[in-house]
Amino acid sequence: MKDVSIIVLDFGSQYTQLIARRLREERVYCEILPYYTKADEIALKNPQGIIFSGGPSSVYDDDAYEVDLKIYELGLPLLGICYGMQRIAVDFKGEVVRSDHHEYGKAELHLSKSNRSDLFEECEDGRTVWMSHSDRVERLPDGFESIAHSDNSPYAAIASVSRNIYAMQFHPEVQHSTEGYLMLRNFARKICGVKAKWDIGHFLKEQVSKIKEQVGNKKVLCGLSGGVDSSVVAALLYEAIGDQLVPVFVDNGLLRKGEREQVEQVFKLNLKVPLITVDAADNFLDKLKDIDDPEQKRKIIGHTFIEEFEAEAAKHDGIGFLAQGTLYPDVIESISVNGPSQTIKSHHNVGGLPEWMNFKLIEPLRELFKDEVRKLGRELMLPESMIERHPFPGPGLAIRIMGDVNSADLALLREADAILLDELKVSGYYARTWQAFAVLLNVKSVGVMGDNRTYDNTICVRVVEAVDGMTATFAHLPHDLLERISRRIINEVDGINRVVYDISSKPPATIEWE
Repeated sequence: MKDVSIIVLDFGSQYTQLIARRLREERVYCEILPYYTKADEIALKNPQGIIFSGGPSSVYDDDAYEVDLKIYELGLPLLGICYGMQRIAVDFKGEVVRSDHHEYGKAELHLSKSNRSDLFEECEDGRTVWMSHSDRVERLPDGFESIAHSDNSPYAAIASVSRNIYAMQFHPEVQHSTEGYLMLRNFARKICGVKAKWDIGHFLKEQVSKIKEQVGNKKVLCGLSGGVDSSVVAALLYEAIGDQLVPVFVDNGLLRKGEREQVEQVFKLNLKVPLITVDAADNFLDKLKDIDDPEQKRKIIGHTFIEEFEAEAAKHDGIGFLAQGTLYPDVIESISVNGPSQTIKSHHNVGGLPEWMNFKLIEPLRELFKDEVRKLGRELMLPESMIERHPFPGPGLAIRIMGDVNSADLALLREADAILLDELKVSGYYARTWQAFAVLLNVKSVGVMGDNRTYDNTICVRVVEAVDGMTATFAHLPHDLLERISRRIINEVDGINRVVYDISSKPPATIEWE
């Protein structure tokens, strides 16, 4: 079993993934496990420290999340964050009470002058931290002392140095906590003594060796979409096993303008990977005919992809594995503290294979976040145009057309989307935003072109800024850029007479429309 420098136990906080991301940015390898993970299972990973995340519940709820108390006997440095702090306080016989008022938002953190902790090395007094809690520690457990306070929290941070246990009422992992990254780094480096500096180059070497051992003399079927994740998976597998890779690019007829040609160019000419292209557009469009429910669209597309892969696999002897671009956030979601979250939309990677597909699953990116996948792509010499490509959903343009999917609407949407992306790239905003695309609303309105009345369709432009897609805000594009995008779409795409801009954020909206 692979050694993990820091284990993060997840108590259900929306910020848990950010803890891992911040540590990885500091080149500290960590993994997230559910709060109920047993101490002996944690010990097998040989960690140098443990972090308790925050969480939405109260330590005094009937169904409060509790830890295996033997974790405290492992003798490892421990950091509790928000709920994690309250969990530690109660477990060591302190007192936690419901606060008179919720403390949510920015606060000034004042460091103890008499108990200056290694946790705050290089941190300045009075810096901003992010509070998000309703319970608070009323009485410290024996052997603990305050190492920082805020105006509303006398115990904003506490420590029991003899036990090597530290805790914070605030969230150091969020960007609003201006020096939170320093605190997490100090916990890992100063308190836990983590020396090894993990980086993507180490990951590449480890994975190449691991893939060779796992695959043996079998072949691996890899489905390519042209997106970052599947492209990196294919390049990594080719690096490890060469011609044992069977890379299949399915043209489902739901791609953006010129996408098929771009993918074939990169893999066949640039990387010399023997790409197999399957033209399945007619099959997908036939099955999507008259289907307007977005969830049904996604399921049909997902099932049809699997059918196409199985048909292609039957043409090759010796295939033992199917590769998927599962990322670490997918893995975390699938083992969340309450089980998998309510389905917002289908067509995620995690979930295994249908019983009738006689392949084993290989997921070489399942330990990485999205930004780490891009770094790996650079190590593998993928072109920057592919590495920095915006996320594109598996169901493609089908979920960017409101209503049923047909060839005419797809052609219209492709042209509008190509104009949007072209203008964003020319202006420099493509590289500064997380995701940008056009949506065909299938809402018609009256317009005037020349002396003629029109009654044509509406395109919605969606451009968002995000770090990892978990949350997003609409991009504040310059008005002259929006005007140019609108003018070109209306002038150059027959059938469009109106362009609107989506200014909703996630949450409450999702990034995609369906």
